[in-house]
Amino acid sequence: MKGSNMDGHALTMPAPAVPATGLGRLADRLDRAVGSGVEAIAALLVVIEIFILAAGVTARYAFHAPLVWSDELASILFLWLSMLGAVVALRRGEHMRMTGLVSRVGPQTQALLEALAITAAVAFLLLILPHALEYAEEERFIVTPALEITNSWRAAAIPTGIGLMLFAAGCRLLRFGSLKPVLLALGLTAALIVLFWLFGPALKPLGKLNLVIFFVGVVAANVFAGVPIAFSFALATFGYLSLTTSTPMIVMVGRLDEGMSHLILLAVPLFIFLGALIEMTGMARAMIQFLASLLGHVRGGLSYVLIGAMYLVSGISGSKIADMAAIAPVLFPEMKKRGAKPGDLVALLSATGAQTETIPPSIVLITIGSVTGVSIAALFTGGMLPAVVLGVALCFVVWRRYRHEDLSHVAKSSKREIGKLCLIALPAIALPFVIRAAVVEGVATATEVSTIGIAYAVLAGLLIYRQFDWRRLKGMLVDTASLTGAIIFIIGCATAMAWGLTQSGFSQDLAQVMAAVPGGGWGFLAISIVAFIILGSVLEGIPAIVLFGPLLFPIAKQIGVHEVHYAMVVIFAMGIGLFAPPFGVGYYGACAISKVNPDEGLKYIWGYMLALLIGLVIVATVPWISIGFL
Repeated sequence: MKGSNMDGHALTMPAPAVPATGLGRLADRLDRAVGSGVEAIAALLVVIEIFILAAGVTARYAFHAPLVWSDELASILFLWLSMLGAVVALRRGEHMRMTGLVSRVGPQTQALLEALAITAAVAFLLLILPHALEYAEEERFIVTPALEITNSWRAAAIPTGIGLMLFAAGCRLLRFGSLKPVLLALGLTAALIVLFWLFGPALKPLGKLNLVIFFVGVVAANVFAGVPIAFSFALATFGYLSLTTSTPMIVMVGRLDEGMSHLILLAVPLFIFLGALIEMTGMARAMIQFLASLLGHVRGGLSYVLIGAMYLVSGISGSKIADMAAIAPVLFPEMKKRGAKPGDLVALLSATGAQTETIPPSIVLITIGSVTGVSIAALFTGGMLPAVVLGVALCFVVWRRYRHEDLSHVAKSSKREIGKLCLIALPAIALPFVIRAAVVEGVATATEVSTIGIAYAVLAGLLIYRQFDWRRLKGMLVDTASLTGAIIFIIGCATAMAWGLTQSGFSQDLAQVMAAVPGGGWGFLAISIVAFIILGSVLEGIPAIVLFGPLLFPIAKQIGVHEVHYAMVVIFAMGIGLFAPPFGVGYYGACAISKVNPDEGLKYIWGYMLALLIGLVIVATVPWISIGFL
């Protein structure tokens, strides 16, 4: 999530076992050879993007001679980065998917569902490939304005990525432990496609009912079966458009391209990389140690530190998973030593994930700005205070739970020690304010400010913290590319699906229903909260925003709800759904990072979720919290 993100709230597919057959071993070798090549190129693209954007900012501000071509080149390379990143994510099984049901069935059914997750993706990729090739071919007639090269150079990323994804998925199937589930899954997938194709003529006359069949039925069946969310959306959209409308399928490729090509989204990989950097350079640790020296001797002190640290770190990195991964390893060992239950820790970590969704430079905020046109500077300003309100609500639960904690063995830090830790942490604590100020004051766009943040973090790591592990860089860049591919591919597929929904007239119907809700603006907010909690838990945050943001934000404006206020309410509702068990993938992400069994957190999390809900109701009923500083 911050997107869904990855914003990577996904629980990843297990890596296939070492293949037993000769064919499997060959596939394994081929996959490693091609895979490492793709990873290297994707990692290199992340570096090139950082340099292009940094050059653009420097040329504009230092030399007052803007580079005309920098945005265009960045946009061309970004599509390549997203598609190759999606290939890396498919190879590693890191596409976001809901595993709530898959993990609860027997081993044989589980093997079948794991194989189905791959064959369903293969089905979509095979169906769309010819249209993607045609699209790239058509684009050759368009010449880009600044670089004056044919647009096919950019559009070719889509069929190339699809071809490489097919190769990676094929290798995964060949390396599968046993052949039976693979053959079953292939047969099942093929049978379903043929069935839909045969029923095509009967589906056309059904009109709006097809929306339910494809966008509720097909999507839900795929998502619950553990098919990655992006492919679930893509299959439903392809089926709907090809079987029930006369839309040429090249249009769907165009919508995919459009969804993945907003220049604003370039901020996604850069903020993910920045999140990895602050963990590697020791900036996150410095902030946490300073907070711990201030609050460590208070009852429940380290839980307050966790809430504060998530607030600060979220102001630097755009990815929730990166934030959690920077904080949990530093704080959890000390908290466990003090007798905190692992289940309570993971519950609180998950709750802070939802609470800090609106803190800039959240990827969810950037996505909302990109799909609804709301000013990103306004969203960045409006997101700070609502997160404080929800943080206070969480602190109240911590206070109640820990008010009898025994702290006889905890030493209070001296003022001198606190002062020293404060000095060490200052460069790190300043970074979120630098990032926010640069965007709000208009010095740089959200995308460019991430390069300023990266330069700042690299310099701080090399010169101040003297902690910069060059060997980890390649892994961090590949992780960034994989996460970016998973997020941007979801945004592309959700954009295509949203376009299909809009063409069908669904958005007008939805607008009429929502506008007719009793209670005006308040009724609309209440329904939105319920709807987004459900959507957040089933779909992950970013796809829900891309699908429904463009439909609901204009209605909010019409009814008189301020767009920034509405954005905050929707993001928190979605965050609560995303981080609440049993379906919220964010909760399982928090468990994976903390290495805690998901069942342990269940009895602790509901108190925190109730606190978040109360905080959300306060943010919804008092618009000033979101828009008082605009």
